[in-house]
Amino acid sequence: MTPAPPWRRVLDRYLESLEVERGLSRNTVDGYRNDLSRLGEALAKKGGRDLLAALPADLSAHMRDLQRQGLSPRSSARALSAIRGFYENLVTVGERKDNPAVNLLPPKLWKPLPKVLSEDEVEALLAAPDVGTPLGLRDRAMLELLYATGLRVSELVGLTLPQLRLDVGFLIAFGKGSKERVVPVGEQAEMWVKRYLQEIRPELARGRHQTVFANKDGDPMSRVGFWMLIKKHGLKAGIRTEISPHVLRHSFATHLLEHGADLRAVQTMLGHADISTTQIYTHIHQQRLKSLYDRFHPRS
Repeated sequence: MTPAPPWRRVLDRYLESLEVERGLSRNTVDGYRNDLSRLGEALAKKGGRDLLAALPADLSAHMRDLQRQGLSPRSSARALSAIRGFYENLVTVGERKDNPAVNLLPPKLWKPLPKVLSEDEVEALLAAPDVGTPLGLRDRAMLELLYATGLRVSELVGLTLPQLRLDVGFLIAFGKGSKERVVPVGEQAEMWVKRYLQEIRPELARGRHQTVFANKDGDPMSRVGFWMLIKKHGLKAGIRTEISPHVLRHSFATHLLEHGADLRAVQTMLGHADISTTQIYTHIHQQRLKSLYDRFHPRS
């Protein structure tokens, strides 16, 4: 039988002291055991410094890993508390001279990664509306255009007929601060929008306004109205992830990068003033690659 590593024995003594000397509940101690064991095993897996010798950078990297893995803010906060308490104790009992967790940031200062649909989920969502009905065809055109262009929901529902240049495959979007940008429109989205414009919109809007997409009463579609539609179609498609128009925008950007698009090009299409805003999608891409590796590589 392989003997327990030194860090494990030190951890066991610390946890016992929490229960016996400080009177913490068994559930609390078990939670701390899980959090600290997870850290110890993660460090051991990396083959560098163990739990007793960890540096501030090791702890920060571990907390970022937990956040990327989708750990809830409450669980992340408990893990942070467990880590801080453990290293404070090491200093108190003379096992270490320094506390590497003293400047560890709380989870509330982290910016969570946006939710993204898989390509299969997007296909299911796009196929959800019943295009045999006028409103179903309209919904299909809106979803196709949103995924093809990555527009903000306000930009989508605010589109007017003069902004469309479908004959040459693009549209003009007006983003934050009324900044104008040219956005390409793919062939599928172009086809569905043209069908909507030819078959549905004339009867629906009756020439009362120039907004491209109208609601069931013929008035311009609202943000809330489209949000409700996308939720309805997401449920029909069997998508368990909480869905919103912005999730489809995030999916547009992430899928482009996964298929080799240039980050600057994605920045331009999204209308981001600062490329650092767009770089969040590279983190999503890296997280998804890591998830695939962990699932399928025999030595992950």
